[in-house]
Amino acid sequence: MSIKSHILQLAKYGFFGVLATLIHLFTAWAVIYFFTASVFSANLVAFVTAFGFSYIFQTLYVFNSSFHFVKFIKFFSVQFGSFLLAYLLSDVFPVPNGYLHTLLIVAIMPIVTFTIHKFWTFKEVR
Repeated sequence: MSIKSHILQLAKYGFFGVLATLIHLFTAWAVIYFFTASVFSANLVAFVTAFGFSYIFQTLYVFNSSFHFVKFIKFFSVQFGSFLLAYLLSDVFPVPNGYLHTLLIVAIMPIVTFTIHKFWTFKEVR
């Protein structure tokens, strides 16, 4: 795979990641607005919706892979693990400016998760 194709794959990953984030945001807002749900409930519904979207589109269009239960579990593990890692790193390496701190996490974590997905999650299952 050439450098150009790796960059294109990373760009697709970022594109679908942004879409999944927007789906999460608008789903949570809609659940809060239409069902007067709690923030926790709304975000739980939004997470499931955005996660499903992300798994489907990352599998088909970013990694050109097939659906498999093992890949699904790996994908969930990476996504959940990256959330925990970001949370732990926030405590271990606090950045006084909350906006900068969030920006750093948003910039670093997708590259980490992309790399793990590329070389572990979507590696062919035998």
